[in-house]
Amino acid sequence: MNAKLDSGVTTRPVTRQTFDEVLVPTYAPAAMVPVRAAGLDVWDQEGKRYLDFTSGIAVSSLGHCNPVLVDAVTKQINTLWHLGNGYTNEPVLRLGLALTEATFADRAFFCNSGAEANEAALKLARKYAHTKFGPHKSRIVSCLSSFHGRTLFTVSVGGQPKYTEGFEPLPQELSHIPYNDIEAARAAITDDVAAVIVEPIQGEGGVIPGNPDYLKALREFCDQTGALLIFDEVQSGVGRTGTLYAYEQMNVTPDILTSAKALGNGYPIGAMLTKEEIGQHFNVGSHGTTYGGNPLAATVGLNVVETINQPAFLARVKEASARIFANLEKLSADYPQVFGKARGMGLLIGLPMAEANKGRSKDYTKECEKRGLMLLIAGPDVVRLAPALIVSDEQIAQADRVMRDAVEAFIAA
Repeated sequence: MNAKLDSGVTTRPVTRQTFDEVLVPTYAPAAMVPVRAAGLDVWDQEGKRYLDFTSGIAVSSLGHCNPVLVDAVTKQINTLWHLGNGYTNEPVLRLGLALTEATFADRAFFCNSGAEANEAALKLARKYAHTKFGPHKSRIVSCLSSFHGRTLFTVSVGGQPKYTEGFEPLPQELSHIPYNDIEAARAAITDDVAAVIVEPIQGEGGVIPGNPDYLKALREFCDQTGALLIFDEVQSGVGRTGTLYAYEQMNVTPDILTSAKALGNGYPIGAMLTKEEIGQHFNVGSHGTTYGGNPLAATVGLNVVETINQPAFLARVKEASARIFANLEKLSADYPQVFGKARGMGLLIGLPMAEANKGRSKDYTKECEKRGLMLLIAGPDVVRLAPALIVSDEQIAQADRVMRDAVEAFIAA
């Protein structure tokens, strides 16, 4: 008999040390271990409460354990969990309708993550270019400091060498250009390019909004060369910027859009949206996934979209954003030696560290965590705020108080 089958792990106490003992060390998680959450509140193993301004890296936009989503997924759990992809299901058909009716897209493909959505987008772009123009049109252009996922293909497309080191040889026919540099884009996007992939707001690269003129230029260059324009809205999508997707505010329509994170509010789901002519190039058998678009994920996604894609809800996101930006402007003015000027869109906000404190964003967020506020970083030089879209004025004020309190300890350290 396998002794592990009788080990009683379901009741055995576990701690942060257990991570170091049994999990592959791909992360360096915080010392505290969350065990319960509701809304924007999180409790750890010791019963300490935290205000969560991370929403699971821009994922839980309707808050933890949102009652609408809990009710919807509970009903679906008791109805139908999973089918092989030889069958479709009603929830995924409804979600497909909801997303195509709300966006530029005519077709949707569902998968399990942002990386898978981008993998699908890049494969589709190459398939489209190969079929329509020939094998010479295969190059992918992306931006330096971008992030598109952790598969070998997507991590290579992302322009951050720290994520590809040691995984060579990497996929070929990839080019990286500076973000927001129109002339670099003009030079790079030539007739051999199959697709240009860009984040309307660079998230992991420092929460840097795309210049509307730059994004319009990418659209123009793609039209001139027959390349497809892919918008990676894995982090910026599903209401995060104050519209369902950020491209709506840029007045630039992509050929393909990828979505994930907030689409499932914590339940794994990804989506690739595209136009009719392009989507037809993914014919039967050309791409697939076992779990993508299963009834549970699609049920959550549909309820998320229907809740967020309402004028009043999106208006509140912009209102909350204005309040946070106002607070951060005062914080930066009071502590110019610590912080630069906040940037971002909606409730995806970056607070750069001032020159004297470059490389210390994590040190500052740790001081905030000690005081009960969970924040993110976007690299070593930027503090990132991505609270749930349902954040209240009281919670915004509470976060401001904690951030101010933490500055003094940060300076002293």
